[in-house]
Amino acid sequence: MSERRSEIVLNEPRAALVQAGTSIHERPIAWGNVVLFAVITAITVVAVPLFGLWYGYTALDWALFAFFYVVSGLGITVGYHRLFSHRAFVAHPVVKVALLVAGGWATENSALNWCADHARHHAKVDTDEDPYNARRGFWHSHVGWIFRRDPHRTEKWFAPFRKDPLFVWQDRWYPAIAASGVAIPFVIGWWQGGLIGGIGCFLLAGVARVFVLLNSTFCINSLCHIWGTQPYNQSNSSRDSAWVSLVTLGEGYHNYHHTYSRDYRNGPRWYNFDPSKWLIYSLSVLGLAENLVRAQVSDPRSAQT
Repeated sequence: MSERRSEIVLNEPRAALVQAGTSIHERPIAWGNVVLFAVITAITVVAVPLFGLWYGYTALDWALFAFFYVVSGLGITVGYHRLFSHRAFVAHPVVKVALLVAGGWATENSALNWCADHARHHAKVDTDEDPYNARRGFWHSHVGWIFRRDPHRTEKWFAPFRKDPLFVWQDRWYPAIAASGVAIPFVIGWWQGGLIGGIGCFLLAGVARVFVLLNSTFCINSLCHIWGTQPYNQSNSSRDSAWVSLVTLGEGYHNYHHTYSRDYRNGPRWYNFDPSKWLIYSLSVLGLAENLVRAQVSDPRSAQT
């Protein structure tokens, strides 16, 4: 089985070369991540508004922004997070492939790397081994962690996920999959409106969408460990925030998630805004998902679906 790991990612995988115990500021800079995030940010902050002032954005641009935001976002929340990291349900192989592609469009790393980091986050939450340790402050937990190599990113966290050949396939092709997430909007825009139409879709539905989605996901690592309530567990920094759930497709109920991590629901009450659990349940109705895990919740307020 291939040992190759993708290099065009938001966290360089060869961080094990750094010695454990090294302080954050002494760790080598992950220049690939720095450059990639800087380019995405610069285009979003400078080129996107300037293009809007000169040419404006069409209804197609905004529709594709919404479509790719939701699809790639669900690729992370339903796919990378609840299905692959926590095994909260079992999915049909076609669904797995679709989620791996959609998750790749989010440009948040391959599933192999993402899930290995997330498994370590749950196992070592709020410690030095936690990749986005909230105890180090908002900046580190939100985005700073991707800019330094991590000495705790060792093979033992990757090994369980290498057993799935679909993970290895997606990891091998991750750069192409991630690139297609911005190329497809360009092609659609070019087909409908020529070169200017293609550039508009590329900027808004491609690059700006990636920037917004990255930061919404980062809010789970940062805001949901700093701001919110802790109705289920006070043993770690995780918190519930309905507001964060609005932009993260239901991932804001983070204190519940850290308490019942295998539950396919992050928002356990029927009225919690959690589109990810609604999609998973819908897939089960269609026969495309099964074995949905539901926790035996000790708090009676959250016992409803």
